[in-house]
Amino acid sequence: MSKHKPIKTAVFPVAGLGTRFLPATKAVPKELLPVVDRPLIQYAVDEAREAGIEQIVFVTGRGKTAIVEHFDIAYELEATMSERGKDLSILDPTRATPGDIITVRQQVPLGLGHAIWCARAIVGDDPFAILLPDELMVGEPGCMKQMVEAYNEVGGNLISVLEVPHEDVSSYGVIDPGEARGNLTEVKGLVEKPPVEEAPSNKIVSGRYILQSEVMGVLKDQGKGAGGEIQLTDAMAKMIGTQPFHAVTFEGNRYDCGSKTGFVEATLALALERDDMGKEVRAIAERLLG
Repeated sequence: MSKHKPIKTAVFPVAGLGTRFLPATKAVPKELLPVVDRPLIQYAVDEAREAGIEQIVFVTGRGKTAIVEHFDIAYELEATMSERGKDLSILDPTRATPGDIITVRQQVPLGLGHAIWCARAIVGDDPFAILLPDELMVGEPGCMKQMVEAYNEVGGNLISVLEVPHEDVSSYGVIDPGEARGNLTEVKGLVEKPPVEEAPSNKIVSGRYILQSEVMGVLKDQGKGAGGEIQLTDAMAKMIGTQPFHAVTFEGNRYDCGSKTGFVEATLALALERDDMGKEVRAIAERLLG
């Protein structure tokens, strides 16, 4: 039994406009774009559930109601499939238990920190997880489960990190590392997009967090940071030293589905792993590259 309060709530910031994927995202939220045959948001929700999370909080914006619809029961679809003798189990992960999904609105796009702050009333005084659906994390166990296991051991705040080639660090948030033990590294500081020669490490922050509720108080009084937005990184940096803060090096693959090339890479990588299509997709890829 962990001596730390369990992580039962996860916040998913899904209010973004998805402009990089226009015109595809004009009427369809980017979080519903499919990687092979599952929407991006489904991978993130499944990852949270695998980690024991019970309450899903979507921080939405205008035009995002379809995300909530995806996790509802589609009576007409299910009735028609049943009549035709089709297997409904494919829809199991899309059905939420009543009351498990809560949505809050981020009316103005003021940044990731502000999106998280919008969920403060639901989070209350409990620690909570954050999953950024753009980051598709594929591993066994999933990234959030790896983090919850680490949290049960050390408590406090955790972020997931990945090691990248040192010359790539200036595109990311990077940790200033302290003592390391296995896949756990103490976090002494966070540096946003440092010049290569000044980067304290090659461990980049990668879209999964477990934070204590105190972060909400920090976000409440925090001014705008980089890009004129309320930055989550700035709030987390203020928590370092007041509570335990660790990074978990994710053992698995990460696909940046916020970019078109990353999205294509994820689709190809996951299709190649599939028993039902991997062989054919490999043959197609070889033919196209031939």
